[in-house]
Amino acid sequence: MNEKTIIKILDLKIHSMVSGVKYTNEGVSIENSNSKILLDPTKINNHDFVFVSHAHSDHVYRKPKNKKNIETLVSQETEIIANARGYDITNPIYDKKDFELIDTGHILGSRGLLAYNDVYYTGDISIRKRGFMNPSKNIPKVDILIIESTFGKAEYIFPNPKDIIHRTNNIISNAYEKGIPVIIMGYPLGKAQLLMDFFSHWDPFYVFDSIETINSVYREMNIPLRDVITYGKAEKNNSLSKKPWIMLSSLMNGRTKLLKNIKEKYKAITIGFSGWACNPSYKYMMDLDYAMPLSDHCDYKDLLHVVEKGNPKKVFTFHGFADEFARSLINLGYNAEPIRKGYREDSFRTNKKIKENKHLRPKMIEKKDRSLDSFLK
Repeated sequence: MNEKTIIKILDLKIHSMVSGVKYTNEGVSIENSNSKILLDPTKINNHDFVFVSHAHSDHVYRKPKNKKNIETLVSQETEIIANARGYDITNPIYDKKDFELIDTGHILGSRGLLAYNDVYYTGDISIRKRGFMNPSKNIPKVDILIIESTFGKAEYIFPNPKDIIHRTNNIISNAYEKGIPVIIMGYPLGKAQLLMDFFSHWDPFYVFDSIETINSVYREMNIPLRDVITYGKAEKNNSLSKKPWIMLSSLMNGRTKLLKNIKEKYKAITIGFSGWACNPSYKYMMDLDYAMPLSDHCDYKDLLHVVEKGNPKKVFTFHGFADEFARSLINLGYNAEPIRKGYREDSFRTNKKIKENKHLRPKMIEKKDRSLDSFLK
């Protein structure tokens, strides 16, 4: 039996279980003869069954017009957090026949979706222990794996989170000895709560009001985050004039008016936390004093580990370095390709040559991370 015949048989076998993977204007969907589900859509027009993996803004849909007809498969934690952020999770359900929610270790409540026992959609995923966040341990063996590839490029290898915490504590200690305030920055949902867990032993400790709103939701779900004073109250009471202090802020560019004013007024230094900090240019692009490569995603090696554990017959990559990660998997012998807008994979073709992605990633990152609380995760 030749190689082409083997591939044809394999494609027919997969096709018999799942009729298609598609990327429409609404997002990625998977279906078989009995049902169709839309994965992490940003909008909904004509689907009646939706899966939301977690409560970051780029994974939660806006309020649809036909909400009575929509069922949303979601974890209870994600429903609570999303509602607290102003998203309307319509007709939430926590389990459904032929579908299993699997903890992905990304943020509180994040889940991947095992569908029909054949397809695993990871959503955003982390397999590293980080404070109160446990790693994703259950990587199911499937025929089809749809895996995020945010950091799917070999240059993105993250240090041990314990090393990052140690380095940051040294920076804060040195600043305190000189009476210099420190602003630590991360995405308001997920990263900020971990930074609270890592560094709240420092006093006095202040936090942006928007982050404290999410902190209160975490506390309601039994995550023991320390009660601290918000930036708004501290500014009103003139508490920040007594230095040094540490403040937890949303991740933003140092040239942003708000952050620039705080730094100049109190002579503070900034420490930003992001997986993109693996790139040496990130610190300068974001105008930070220090940039720490701490992420709630898998790095390149972790992504490879997830694929190896799942041992899929077909891999679809999406988000971030989807082209590059698919190419890496192909070089390792996997049947892989990126999935993007306009993509339709109804018959599970064999791979065609992947075009080189020539987009300048730092520009893409800069556009995202210059945004303020309302746009950031």
